Amino acid sequence: MSWKKLSRESINERVFNAIHENTSYTEEIVLGVPASYLDEKVFPRGASFLKDAPFLSSMVENPNHIGCHTFGSSESFFAGTQAIERELIRICSEDILKAEENSCDGYVAAGGTEANLEAIWIYRNFFLNEFKAKQDEIAILCSADSHYSMDKAGNLLNIQVIKCSVDDLTREINESNLEKELLKAKMNGVKYIVVVANMMTTMFGSVDDHTVYTRVLKEMQFQFKLHIDGAYGGFYYPFSNQTSQMDFSDPDITSVTLDAHKMAQAPYGTGIFLIRKGYMHFAQTKQASYVVGEDCTISGSRSGANAIAVWMILSTYGPHGWYEKILILQRRTDWLCEHLNDLNIIYFREKHSNIVTMKATSIPTEIAEKYHLVPDKHHSPCWYKIVNMEHVLIEKLEMFIEDLSTKKV
Repeated sequence: MSWKKLSRESINERVFNAIHENTSYTEEIVLGVPASYLDEKVFPRGASFLKDAPFLSSMVENPNHIGCHTFGSSESFFAGTQAIERELIRICSEDILKAEENSCDGYVAAGGTEANLEAIWIYRNFFLNEFKAKQDEIAILCSADSHYSMDKAGNLLNIQVIKCSVDDLTREINESNLEKELLKAKMNGVKYIVVVANMMTTMFGSVDDHTVYTRVLKEMQFQFKLHIDGAYGGFYYPFSNQTSQMDFSDPDITSVTLDAHKMAQAPYGTGIFLIRKGYMHFAQTKQASYVVGEDCTISGSRSGANAIAVWMILSTYGPHGWYEKILILQRRTDWLCEHLNDLNIIYFREKHSNIVTMKATSIPTEIAEKYHLVPDKHHSPCWYKIVNMEHVLIEKLEMFIEDLSTKKV
C-alpha cells in the first residue's frame, strides 16, 4: 500500500526535499527553460512563513509538470516533485480504486472536465487507429444525468452523444430506453461506443449501475470502452460503499476521473485522470518534440504544486482517517434525511451519497435563496440540492429544517 498517514514533519520534509531535487533557477545556470520562479516583486521567495509552508513554497518555486510522469520520459528539471505526483497516482488507482500494482497511468488535470475529455479523446483515437473507424461510427454513451462535459467532449471531438433516460425518482438508467437508443444508433452506422458511467452525479449524487451498460453493449455486439466519471464521487463513494466494484477490479472499466477539489478540499485545478497502461499513447502529441517524452495531456503545462496539495491532504489523513471523515459526512446526511422524512419532503438520496436533492415544489423560493441551494436549472427549477461538505455542520442543517418546518409550500 502506497497510502500511509504521515506526520506533519514527515510531509514537510518530503515536499521540501522534492523541491530541492528539482532544478533550481537560482542555484544553477538555467538558460533554455521558458519559465522561472514566481515574480519576486509580487511573491517574495525569502518570506519567513514559507519555511513552514511546503505547498506555498512549491507554488513560489513554480515546477511545471507538463506531460504524464507515469508514462515514458519526463522533463528532468522537475524530477523531484514529479515523483510525488507519481505516488499520488498510485494511491488513487491502487489504494482507492483497487488497481493492480503499477498497472495505471495518470496525471493531475485542471479538473474533472479535462479528465473526462482526456478519456474520451483517448478512446476516440483508439477506435480510429486500432479499428480504422470512421468519425461518424463513434459515439459517446451516457445518461441524462451526466455532467455537461460529455456534451463538451462531443462538440470538441466531433462525435455524437447518445443519452439514455433515467427514472425521475430513482435516477436509475432506463434499460429499455438504453436498448432503443443503441438500436437507433446501430441503424445509423454507429459501431464504437465510449460509455461514461457516473460515480455520483453532480446534481443528484446518483450512481449508475455500469453493468447495465456493459451487458446491453455486449448483447448488441458493440465495441466499447468504459470510463467512470467519479469527479464528485471518486474520493467519497469507494469509502461510503466498500462493497462497490466500480473500480479497476472490474476488467471492463478502463479509466476513471476523480476530482480532488471537491470532496478532498484541494485547491481548484486538481482533477485526476487514471487509465490502465497501454492507452496513454493514443493521446501522444509527437509535435511537442521540444518536451522530453512529448505530451499526451490536454492541459500541457500545469502546476506541480497542485499534485503536491492532494498528496499532502491524503498523507495527512491516511486511509483510516479518510474513512472516518466520510463516515461523519454520511451520518450528517442521514440526519438531514430523517428530518426531511418527518416533514414529508420529497427528495432523492443515493444511500451512500452526501447529496440530498429535493423537489422544488417542496422548497419555498425564499428558503432556497437564503441557504444558497443549487437548482438543477436556474430557469424554472425542478430540484434543489444540499451537499453535505465539511462546512455543512448539523447546526446549519438544523436552521434549515426549522425554517422549512415553518414555511413549507
